[in-house]
Amino acid sequence: MQPRLKEKMLTVCDKKIAQKGASVGLSFYAFFANKNDNPALLMEAATWWIETHRLDHFEKAVKIKALVLNS
Repeated sequence: MQPRLKEKMLTVCDKKIAQKGASVGLSFYAFFANKNDNPALLMEAATWWIETHRLDHFEKAVKIKALVLNS
């Protein structure tokens, strides 16, 4: 995983957890604006989410954060 994607995922997870608590769920789209300005990074996130970890569409932000930190 690119360091910039890892950093972005951790930042978003921390922000969502702070706003909505530990039970907040995310999809990999949460790491991108509605405008797809970086398709390669989006595909990397999708591959990591779907193929590598076989995650459901929505997962708890705390789970995603732990997976990112351990990868």
